[in-house]
Amino acid sequence: MRRHDMDLAELAVRYAREGGASYAEARLHRNYYVAYSLKSGEVEPAETADSYGLGIRVLVEGALAFTSVNLLTRATVRDAVAAAIRRARAASAILRRAVRFSPEKAHQRRWSAPEAKKLRNVDAEEAISLLKDVDRVIATYKAAAKIPQRLLRLAFGVEEKYFVNSEGARVEGRIPRLAYIHYLTALLDGQSAQRFRQEGYSGGWEVLRKIDPMHAAEEDAGILTRILESAQPAPTGTMDVLLGPEISGLASHEACGHPQEADRVLGREGAQAGESYLKPDSLGMRIGSEEANISDDPSIPNSYGFHLYDDEGVEAVKRHLIRSGCIQEYLHNRSTAAEFGLTSNSAARAVSYDREPIVRMANTFVEPGDHTLEELLEGVKVGVYMKSFMEWNIDDKRINQRYVGLEAYLVENGHIKHLVKAPVLEITTHRLWSSLDARGRELVFKAATCGKGDPMQPCPVWTGGPVIRLRNVRVGSR
Repeated sequence: MRRHDMDLAELAVRYAREGGASYAEARLHRNYYVAYSLKSGEVEPAETADSYGLGIRVLVEGALAFTSVNLLTRATVRDAVAAAIRRARAASAILRRAVRFSPEKAHQRRWSAPEAKKLRNVDAEEAISLLKDVDRVIATYKAAAKIPQRLLRLAFGVEEKYFVNSEGARVEGRIPRLAYIHYLTALLDGQSAQRFRQEGYSGGWEVLRKIDPMHAAEEDAGILTRILESAQPAPTGTMDVLLGPEISGLASHEACGHPQEADRVLGREGAQAGESYLKPDSLGMRIGSEEANISDDPSIPNSYGFHLYDDEGVEAVKRHLIRSGCIQEYLHNRSTAAEFGLTSNSAARAVSYDREPIVRMANTFVEPGDHTLEELLEGVKVGVYMKSFMEWNIDDKRINQRYVGLEAYLVENGHIKHLVKAPVLEITTHRLWSSLDARGRELVFKAATCGKGDPMQPCPVWTGGPVIRLRNVRVGSR
């Protein structure tokens, strides 16, 4: 960050206070991004973006207003602050309830995710060469089924922020991120199978070893061809179901993380991103079995949703969303925390300088248990092991949901048998977490891009979990 622009951020806060704001903050925010793609072996045009500007919030007479500016001069910053103060004053006249912020420590800190090999030093030739090597493995995979449609993507960027507020906070952060994505379609005798996969981490080019695109490509090419060549009809009826980390992590995000965002709970997100089945007084409510334990933790090293301070300057903490089956904690920013008489748990995030910080997840996951996969399979007379999904959906209030298995197996007498086609789990949130009776030992994360807000804020996150076992749930098929 340029010192001149950091000074302007501090100046914005001073202008706001002089103009009558009881609280003010400014966030200098830069996003550098580049993505390379290969479509069925052909190189696509690269995508690049570099955004840079200042987001400003002011609290005036109980009303909160946000503005942004990307032409950074003393005059433009002064005008932006003045406009925000005018909007806040106008809004204050029709407020039903004044906005308050929770009391928080004013941190002064500089932090970053480690980056051994700078992502800005990775050239197009190196990235495209990697994608071509991966594509070659998929295109030449030896099987009766073929994979003629392949979209491979390597995306990386650096996010830099400088946050300052009128309470004395000064926080500067830097997060490099790297992601690999592929969309594969396999064909055999008029039948098709598709696979979407995303892997991502914070860090430099060195985290490519963790992603291992070559292994991901070989694994998914094998899965798709085996599904088309040998999968049999899925059993239906009431039975035990094992969900792999990809699905347990997705459920933790969609059926726990989103409905426990405090702005949804308070009804503020209904027109933007959805509602919640929970109410402000639902804390402590039983939603699942004793085995239902779900958390969100921004501070996991190398995680895709990594941050050590949020975009209100609050230090990152682990959030215990569900403990022993009971709703324990909502995700808060400073304003929602104040309504609950709490302090913030560092869930305020914005994806760009021209977006207001809103309540977001970071890395949401089912906590691991103490069972091996073999132990989870024991006692399952007839059931299904859904290791990955091909599609999912969930309703607006996060009650009813549906998961369709991609790589899925019949389980008989405690043993994994053959692949089965598209088993379907349609279940309510209450039933899902109440049916959970055992959790595996190994915690596995997947990268995802979480959508929320209007205008939309696509946010990098991890979803994760171990293999989990659900007892006596209904399974259908497509």
